[in-house]
Amino acid sequence: MRGRTQSPGPGRVGRSGSFARSRWFARPGRLAAEAVTLLIAVVVAFPLYWMVLSALKPVNEIASTRPRPWTLAPSLDSFHRVFGQQDFGRYFLNSCAVAGSVVVLSAVIAFLAATAVARFRFRFRTTLLVMFLVAQMVPVEALTIPLFFLMRDAGLLNTLGSLILPHLAFSLPFAIWLLRGFVKAVPEALEEAAYLDGASRARFVWRILFPLVLPGLVATSVFSFISAWNDFLFAKSFIISDTTQSTLPMALLVFFRPDDNDWGGIMAASTVMTVPVLVFFVLVQRRLVSGLGGAVKD
Repeated sequence: MRGRTQSPGPGRVGRSGSFARSRWFARPGRLAAEAVTLLIAVVVAFPLYWMVLSALKPVNEIASTRPRPWTLAPSLDSFHRVFGQQDFGRYFLNSCAVAGSVVVLSAVIAFLAATAVARFRFRFRTTLLVMFLVAQMVPVEALTIPLFFLMRDAGLLNTLGSLILPHLAFSLPFAIWLLRGFVKAVPEALEEAAYLDGASRARFVWRILFPLVLPGLVATSVFSFISAWNDFLFAKSFIISDTTQSTLPMALLVFFRPDDNDWGGIMAASTVMTVPVLVFFVLVQRRLVSGLGGAVKD
């Protein structure tokens, strides 16, 4: 009949009931996962918050025996002391030069090496890849003294080259391994089609292959930039007498005093050091996510 409503069958009721129960049981698990994620984010972000807060606190609040996670009288005096340092601008430019050189050189060399390893067959190719992994296993601290003598014999001590070359050497194995997966993911049929259209090998590499693996290059560049920008060990070991060649982490030593450390200046300088890293992350965020996703997929 037209006015009669059809009652749902027992099978439909069972399916809808089981779906509702599955959603009810899945919801607590999802909430627990979100709560754990939020807790981890708070734990990770709290040191950054405390760093910025300490940079904005006045001296009497920093030296107080009862620290508070807030301040009612924010001050920029710590930042004035940081930017008032005579060589702070030079340290900043030196850090930009070292990090920028490492990022550009590692990206170009790693791209060419990954292309050669992924596209060509030659002797000791597997041995070369294994050596890249072995190089990643050696701790940096164990190689600092041999690198010091190497830089001394090469006449590179007290120069920015003594900082660029070690960071370049340490960033290349990881970059080559990561980019190798991106190069292998590009179909060989695309390369053959480019050759049939008259493109040379160099044109294919730089006009077709390079844009396709650009997300991977961005991902490797982030790690290279962070390691070179935050380096203190090499800067302290290889820049001995010429302080004009020092980088930004060395500026923190100015605020460490034998009798009383300037914690406000230390936190303000650390905040200034963090800003370029955050800016770099914001600029490459989209390509970084796609690059890491491609690496996991490979």
